[in-house]
Amino acid sequence: MQIFNRNSKWLLVTLAVILSTFVMYGNTSYAADALTPDQVVDNVAKQLLSDLDKNREQYRKDPAQLHKLIDKYFLANFDTEYAAKHVLAKHWREATPEQRKQFIDAFYKSLINNYGDAILDFKADSMKILPYKGDPTDTTATVKSEIRRSNGTTVPVNYTLHKTDTGWKAWDVVIEGVSYVKSFQTDFGSEIDQKGLDAVIKRLQSQAASSKPTPNAPGKVH
Repeated sequence: MQIFNRNSKWLLVTLAVILSTFVMYGNTSYAADALTPDQVVDNVAKQLLSDLDKNREQYRKDPAQLHKLIDKYFLANFDTEYAAKHVLAKHWREATPEQRKQFIDAFYKSLINNYGDAILDFKADSMKILPYKGDPTDTTATVKSEIRRSNGTTVPVNYTLHKTDTGWKAWDVVIEGVSYVKSFQTDFGSEIDQKGLDAVIKRLQSQAASSKPTPNAPGKVH
């Protein structure tokens, strides 16, 4: 897939940021409707990072526990169906309900299997949430942040959210101007055009079933 060549350096960070920002939202006592999108991001990130600081080594030794944490909270707060709909684009409209379900499940599991442990290397002082400039009554929002690399330079990371009946949910992350949803849309679209959606689903299912990163998976960011 071209995304690994074009932006492989930051794909790990993408998943780490998504997870660290929204994985604990389902466990917060804040009223979602009373918070602006940036407050949601900031509050949730602080809770998760606090949990990681206390249990980082435990999660590092037992990836299964980390994956359970991700499954318990991430699925409820990152809109996987909405993201998958945009990733598949025209192919979503052509897909059967069963194909859609299989793609969402396989895509999510493949990402978590390959990149879920990146969250373990994410530290609280690496992330700065910028003040939200949008209208809090809007149904869509972009929350901007900066991620500091180990060499001290910063990378702009923007979160795209939309408001649902259960509160704000994220569905895309844009790193240095590159949208992960649009990147996957381009790469999956080309593969589906060549091989068909079922073939892509089977490949993702195979990757998700493996306990090891795929050959295309980039190395960790330092």
